[in-house]
Amino acid sequence: MENLETQTNNFITDEGEHEMAREEDFAELVESSFHKVQEGEVVTGIVVQVTSDYVMVDVGSKSEGQIPLEQFLDEKGELTVKVGDEVQVFLEDTEESSGQVKISKSKADKIRIWEEIAAVCETERTIVGRVVARVKGGLQVDIGVPAFLPGSQVDLRPVRNFEKYIGESFEFNVLKYNRKRGNIVLSRKPLLEKQKEERKNLILGTMEGSGLFVGTVKNITDYGAFIDLGGIDGLLHITDMSWGRINHPSDVLKVGDQIQVKVLKFDQDKERVSLGMKQIQPDPWENVEERYPKESEWTGKVVSITDYGVFVELEKGVEGLVHISEMTWTKKPRHPSKLVQVGDEVDVMVLNVDKEQKRISLGMKQLKPNPWDVIAERYPEGTKIEGKIRNVTDFGVFVGIDEGIDGLVHISDISWTQRIKHPGELYKKGQTVQAVVLNIDKENERFSLGIKQMQEDPWETIPDRYPPGAKVRGKVTSVTDFGVFLEIEEGIEGMIHVSELSKERVNSPSDFTKEGEELTAMVLKVNKKDKKIALSIKSLEKTGDYEQVKGYMHSQEVVASNLGDLLKENLGSNFGKE
Repeated sequence: MENLETQTNNFITDEGEHEMAREEDFAELVESSFHKVQEGEVVTGIVVQVTSDYVMVDVGSKSEGQIPLEQFLDEKGELTVKVGDEVQVFLEDTEESSGQVKISKSKADKIRIWEEIAAVCETERTIVGRVVARVKGGLQVDIGVPAFLPGSQVDLRPVRNFEKYIGESFEFNVLKYNRKRGNIVLSRKPLLEKQKEERKNLILGTMEGSGLFVGTVKNITDYGAFIDLGGIDGLLHITDMSWGRINHPSDVLKVGDQIQVKVLKFDQDKERVSLGMKQIQPDPWENVEERYPKESEWTGKVVSITDYGVFVELEKGVEGLVHISEMTWTKKPRHPSKLVQVGDEVDVMVLNVDKEQKRISLGMKQLKPNPWDVIAERYPEGTKIEGKIRNVTDFGVFVGIDEGIDGLVHISDISWTQRIKHPGELYKKGQTVQAVVLNIDKENERFSLGIKQMQEDPWETIPDRYPPGAKVRGKVTSVTDFGVFLEIEEGIEGMIHVSELSKERVNSPSDFTKEGEELTAMVLKVNKKDKKIALSIKSLEKTGDYEQVKGYMHSQEVVASNLGDLLKENLGSNFGKE
């Protein structure tokens, strides 16, 4: 432009002399100073007009060209230029007579892109592109012209799901290109490896300081979450998410969350990073003994229920266990869920604190009076009570007293005389019974009752009513290998040993008699302590009542050579039956 001004000044030095030729010569000089545009070149033009279909561009030398409007629209369909903007266009053809030129923006863009590709390849710079499609062997990338990204160059690790990259924009290295064939091969691997190495060095450097990072939740599992630290992933285990209880990582995090984490451990060889969230906050167990002294009372929330008790949250990160035995003084629930549910607020007392093991023992029953403290005074031994049966078991029945306390009537204390195989034979749940207090064990919380003690023990008078030598008659209740049991009154049995069944040898009691038959026997001995009565049929022979036996046998028209044969052949082992 300085040359232009100098030449112009020369033309107007003598104003009078050149007045006539000024305009003509000046226009010629200006025109000659502009670069003559040539076909096949990329030139800079100025947008002079925008219509609904075309954009008019002035490329100089009084030449204008029109370019279809769509070449100036972005992905959203919005116009990217306005009148006065400079644009790069490709000059395809000129018509000097009309001053019209044929130009193209898209071809200029391609030429510029290929030049950029060459520069990137030579200088190892990067180029930005967007993945547009899945193709055989990899992905197609739009960098202004189609390019190919091999599957092996997509990521540092083998990729199974290529579709997740479609629509994403990345930086790429150009591995090679062929402009004539229009082939371009891209890669992300070198860039990712560089980023990974830089991130590793950053992690190592940060660990020497605070170790804090901001990462993105990449994936969530049952045991934790994987956090993208920017080129390298770290595992945030569920136990390191919070000082409090977490049932599942998804209760705290979701994919895409930006969170602050602390690097706990970094294994360079295996490239594993262990992260923590709770470590950023103070450990609530640090001074727990001072905050929760023994016998202090608190209100907490039930956060978990197990077979052996419930966990109560006292504050975020601090929980205590109420064992099932510490929940109530009297009720013995089969499961803690019979008393409380998750989310319930409960009042508890601190029983013990173990800071090292991070355990607090809590109690619920301690906040209420212990009924066992007064139960012994209210029900001394020998007291007769009446109550409903709350439960029937193999070993006895539980009778409700009061204050939630149940008394046990053991199966051995149900009857003086009856042989009971199961309490259910006599009693049912809900049935009202009377019993006597036998014993109260406050330490072990046991209340013993007896039903048979409501009546006098018949064995107290048995020795007087059945002295040795007395003749008794009864029904056979059981036949065993060693003898026969004979019920001589309700609930009172005597036993005839096999050796006492007959004067003659008896091989098996079942050959002698059977259940339900009636027999007559003599009392041999009564053992009051063991509640046993020994009986004998054989001993009846020694009473001298042989004539009665003879008359009985003659009435049956039994003929025998003598009394011994008569007894042997006809009575045999049945001597004593009537």
